[in-house]
Amino acid sequence: MEYIAAAAFGLEGIVKRELKHLGMEAKAETGGARFSASPVEAFRANLWLRTADRVLLVAGEGKTLSFEDLFQLVFSLPWEDYLPKNARFPVSGKCARSRLMSVRDCQAITKKAIAERLKRHYRTQWFPEDGPEYPIDVSIHGDLARLTIDTSGTALNRRGYRTWNGEAPLRETLAAALVMLSPWEKDMPLWDPCCGTGTLLIEAAYLRSRRAPGLTRNFACEAWPDFPKKEMEGIRREAEAQFDPGRIGMIGGSDVDPEALTLCKRHIKQAGLSGKITVMQKDLRDLQLEAASPLFLLNPPYGERLSDKKNCEQLYRGLRALSDRHPGSRMGVITAHPGFERCYGKRAGQKRRLYNGRLECEFMIF
Repeated sequence: MEYIAAAAFGLEGIVKRELKHLGMEAKAETGGARFSASPVEAFRANLWLRTADRVLLVAGEGKTLSFEDLFQLVFSLPWEDYLPKNARFPVSGKCARSRLMSVRDCQAITKKAIAERLKRHYRTQWFPEDGPEYPIDVSIHGDLARLTIDTSGTALNRRGYRTWNGEAPLRETLAAALVMLSPWEKDMPLWDPCCGTGTLLIEAAYLRSRRAPGLTRNFACEAWPDFPKKEMEGIRREAEAQFDPGRIGMIGGSDVDPEALTLCKRHIKQAGLSGKITVMQKDLRDLQLEAASPLFLLNPPYGERLSDKKNCEQLYRGLRALSDRHPGSRMGVITAHPGFERCYGKRAGQKRRLYNGRLECEFMIF
């Protein structure tokens, strides 16, 4: 069957590479990467993808110029191949640049068309919807509608370790992408001097220790009767056996905010990484590491409020001094501040446009 690993803008290529690493042929497209897979492989993708938001089963696609077109498209799809008689099938939706701009109407029409199709197949007029959940999405862009079933359930960034958020939380999928895009190499120390609640540190440790990001959570497809439970359980056990905290090496972080560090330590413990990541309260202007040639990787404040802008720019200058105190170090920073390079006093060697939520940012490597 055909699937889409949905991802934030700018991460499509990374998701494609992740899928290839898992042994699946994939093609990047706007909003994710498309791939063909068996149900077991789709489960493996849910378990192992670090930078994707969801794994969506593509039920069908087609041109829709009217609500009647949408109804006929949805009705024509073989929903009985996916949904058992007692399935719960909530419908979400989104529309962009479409003639059908009422999302609520699109959801209602999709729900009705699926129900009518299932009525004909199961020969019943009523569905209890008390069985496993099959979240359905109708996405209309321009004149093209796409119907998908969400195999993930809760979004894949919900790893399970982050139960408290700081003032400006970095989504786990983006944090993993920053680690993967950075120049971090084997045996190179990694330090986040603005570590906040620790998301970057934990994602780096997960990557280095071969820890599947979805190891301790469940996915919607695990409750579906046509997905092989024994094989999926075997894949989960294999992932547990691969997790090796002894591979983590030198990963640490610091912050001036004691409350953020309290949350950071809680998250590290909940991630199963107690004693594997070093954290301490320290102003980055006073930070001096003993480790040689570290990688500094961070998500500093952006100074979006005018009152914070001056303090942030001083912090950026402090990052340059931090780099200068550590000969051979590298610096990876994600920021939405347009004058970061000016404050840092140097042009980045590499840049990449990414989105932190809806905020357009640049990931810079010095």
